[in-house]
Amino acid sequence: MVKLKINNTSVEVPESYSVLDAARQAGFDVPTLCFMKDLNEVGACRVCMVEVEGQSKLQASCVTTVRDGMVVKTNTKRVRDRVRTNVELLLENHNRECTTCVRSGNCELLALADNLDIPDLGFQGAKRKRYYDDFSHSIVRDSSKCILCGKCVNVCKKEQGIGILGFQNRGFESNVGPAFQHKMNDTKCVFCGQCVNVCPVGALTEKTDIPRVWDALENPKLHVVVQTAPAVRAALGEEFGNPIGTRSTGKMVASLRRLGFDNVFDTNFAADLTIMEEGHELLDRIQNNGVLPMITSCSPGWIRYCEFNYHDFLPNLSTCKSPHQMFGALTKTYYAEKQNIDPRKMFVVSVMPCISKKTEAARPEMEQEGLRDVDAVITTRELARMIKQAGISFNTLPDEPFDKILGEYTGAGVIFGATGGVMEAAIRTVADVLTGEDLTNFEYHDVRGTDKIKEATVNLGGIDVKVAVVHGTKTAGELMDLIRKGEKEYHFIEVMGCPGGCVNGGGQPQVHQKIRDTVDLKVERAKALYEEDIILDVRKSHKNLEVQKLYDEFLGKPNSHKSHHLLHTHYTKRYN
Repeated sequence: MVKLKINNTSVEVPESYSVLDAARQAGFDVPTLCFMKDLNEVGACRVCMVEVEGQSKLQASCVTTVRDGMVVKTNTKRVRDRVRTNVELLLENHNRECTTCVRSGNCELLALADNLDIPDLGFQGAKRKRYYDDFSHSIVRDSSKCILCGKCVNVCKKEQGIGILGFQNRGFESNVGPAFQHKMNDTKCVFCGQCVNVCPVGALTEKTDIPRVWDALENPKLHVVVQTAPAVRAALGEEFGNPIGTRSTGKMVASLRRLGFDNVFDTNFAADLTIMEEGHELLDRIQNNGVLPMITSCSPGWIRYCEFNYHDFLPNLSTCKSPHQMFGALTKTYYAEKQNIDPRKMFVVSVMPCISKKTEAARPEMEQEGLRDVDAVITTRELARMIKQAGISFNTLPDEPFDKILGEYTGAGVIFGATGGVMEAAIRTVADVLTGEDLTNFEYHDVRGTDKIKEATVNLGGIDVKVAVVHGTKTAGELMDLIRKGEKEYHFIEVMGCPGGCVNGGGQPQVHQKIRDTVDLKVERAKALYEEDIILDVRKSHKNLEVQKLYDEFLGKPNSHKSHHLLHTHYTKRYN
């Protein structure tokens, strides 16, 4: 521990702390733009400057380590003038079309400028060349809004292990993007969207489907159906001022009805269905010497990562489509048949916490007889924008239930949105199937939590099944390498492309970095899902009565020929 003074306030902190850490502990809010704890501590933006006694130059507090007896001032005129100048320089070279920017109202640069009371800019100069890339289905990159903070570069490289973003050129011509200004669609990008989540401005955003959804809703000839992923209910409320981790299932359903959707369904129904298909696929592989370990396939970011980097593991992937694609396929077959609706006049919208789902929905194989499984994908953020555009008072809405037929779900389906949730849901069902019993002890805490790799051996009907749960593509790659070397051996592996799983997906609400540094979004949002699991009467996928009815009336049995035709898929070796 070391003792120092910050603005005449004595503070004692660990010797490993930065001045920024110490200042925050002492109650002083030093501004930052580029800082991300453990990922981007580079002092690039120069807005966290402080005055240190004995130092002639101002210091970047995020990269200056504390020392015993240090005297620091964070709010002298010299500091304020320097920080204001640095922000003015960033603003001068920034595309300031703020009223039309998707980050309007939630831009860290604009908020900082407002705090510093910058009425006008004293600089006029040339602008860097603009690079605009909207060629993918998922991400839009606009270099005219980039402030060169480097957050996207390091979250892509250090956390996700992909590294398709980097600094190009030097000096005034510097910009951030893929090498040689390739389009993101032409790289190994998996469209996880973690770069979008950490961007403090509007340089990286999701490619919006809002106009297409509005057009569909206003088309009287279309029957428009919406489904919502489990993680959406754990985060949507944040967009309307609710605390992180607030569960807003009922209000989410009510708002979707008021937007004009003909039916409001839950992707959790298809999550339960996925467990039926995937669980029986796992049993078949174990009992009939199939390819093991079997690896989950519901995360499209992970699937792309595997298709690019681990071709030898493609046979290990479950052939199941992701839940929302299964749902879309059933909506235009089973549901259309029961409701006597022409599937060609149906429009299926998925509300997802994930922007990679946009690219997944566009995959060539995600269609049946010329009809796309899913017609449009919007993120949690996009849904919030639509609710605000429609003037709906979200927080005053009553709680309403999902529609039936494709709206019933169990606790197992809900927890899909958290890392370890798919694994636990699968074990709940497989254990009952193998034992022939309705087991009462079915919470598997060994696969919960945010440890990067979780391992367990579960005895299922006398069979010891070795399982692993991993989240984040970098860690997934590390685990695949260990399996390749023969150092690890499993029967079943759950992989989520985003750290923490879908609750931390690239389409979830963008949270200011100061909050991200102090609140674990993954943990708080996951709590909401486990809370919903606990309060539901039915918590095992195979006990979903509507899923049972679906098999009785339409699919026959899990992994049947019809199931494979509608609900399963294949994968592609990708090269770059």
